[in-house]
Amino acid sequence: MRIKSLTARVLLLTTVWSTVALVVIGLLISTLYRRSAERGFQDLLRAQLYNVINSVTIGDQGALSGSPQLGDLRFAQPRTGWYWVVEPLGTYTAAPLVSPSLGSATIPVPSVLEAPFDKNYERYYQVTDATGNRVQVAETEVVLDTDGRAARFRVSGNVEVVESDVSNFSHSLYLALAGFGVGSLIVNALAILYGLKPLDKARAALERIRAGESEQLKGDFPREILPLANEVNALIDSNRRIVERARMQVGNLAHSLKTPIAVLLNEARVLERPHGDLVRSQAEAMQGQVQSYLNRARIAAQRESVLARTDAEPALERLVRVMRRLNVDKEFELSISPHLAVAMEQQDLEETVGNLLENASRFAATKVRLSAAEVTGDVKGAEASARRHWVELVVEDDGPGLEPDQIREALKRGRRLDESKPGTGLGLSIVTEISNEYQGRLELSRGEWGGLKARLILPGVTKDVA
Repeated sequence: MRIKSLTARVLLLTTVWSTVALVVIGLLISTLYRRSAERGFQDLLRAQLYNVINSVTIGDQGALSGSPQLGDLRFAQPRTGWYWVVEPLGTYTAAPLVSPSLGSATIPVPSVLEAPFDKNYERYYQVTDATGNRVQVAETEVVLDTDGRAARFRVSGNVEVVESDVSNFSHSLYLALAGFGVGSLIVNALAILYGLKPLDKARAALERIRAGESEQLKGDFPREILPLANEVNALIDSNRRIVERARMQVGNLAHSLKTPIAVLLNEARVLERPHGDLVRSQAEAMQGQVQSYLNRARIAAQRESVLARTDAEPALERLVRVMRRLNVDKEFELSISPHLAVAMEQQDLEETVGNLLENASRFAATKVRLSAAEVTGDVKGAEASARRHWVELVVEDDGPGLEPDQIREALKRGRRLDESKPGTGLGLSIVTEISNEYQGRLELSRGEWGGLKARLILPGVTKDVA
């Protein structure tokens, strides 16, 4: 699975590296300590071996004599694994000397082929004694007098001492490294979070721009991020100038076409009726088409701009007041959630909602209701994941309503289901086009009053900056 968070990537990398490094260091130190402990143990046995050699002689009767005092009580305690043995060699016969800890037991002796002597005529090997102790044995052979009488000397120590020492050291080492590792990871995490905090601030600033809460990338950024912030702000300024230039060009085009179309409409009134009606209808259609495409061009020029936002409450209240004056026989209800703003131009919001209100008032029997609120659930669609706020506007009436097949026909440009009512048939199609340009959508269904329910989903922003 690919990790998309930069912080998570760095933390994961440092955690894996620190863990591997500490494990390798722990194993290496433990191995080195074991080798050192084994060498020290062997040196101790060698020293004890020569202490025994220096303590044993051949007496007047030809017997081995001596009582080695090695300064370790374990050589006097049975079954400890700490023994010393002196045995005569060759034709020389005498009773062997053994430590009190060995008693009548014996120590297994491997052949010279299995454990050869080194250059100092010493050999070291491990065997298991009669009580099950694993012991390390140091052995050598020494000539004791001028007559050539010799003896074999062996001193053993319990290997469990080394294992216990190494185990205790390793346990303490691993605890220390674990504590050091956890502390290092915490310090690294804090350092990484602190180091990447400016990027998090930049991300939050970009989200505020995207949500319409700010017009520039603001913040105290370090030198590494400051050029990026300046470039983003320059891009926003360039976008603002492009939008303003597009609006000016659209306005100029609208004014340049307004007069010729008006002339055509005036001339159509003085022409004979069949020809005049034809010219007038075509001029009105051309006027509607030009206005529609001009609106689409204007919206396309600024729909990606972060500067488009309109406070919903005053705009919708103004529309409802106008509709109440134009339809005194109808009752208009208005419900707006507080702190609501729409991420679109005011004239586009008024045109879309105005068309829906006009259509509803035309077919309503007695009442029309307009409600606006922030969408609480998920909004399906390709553009929904990139935006945090969506606004739902609902226009309902108590008229006859539409069937599903009639709804599909009503959304087509220029289609009028009721020719007895005035209009051009462009209202719903204009609403659909404008809402689509803003990545919103229009849904038609039957409302709770039995009439038509128009649900308009539009991008929203937070009210505190609108």
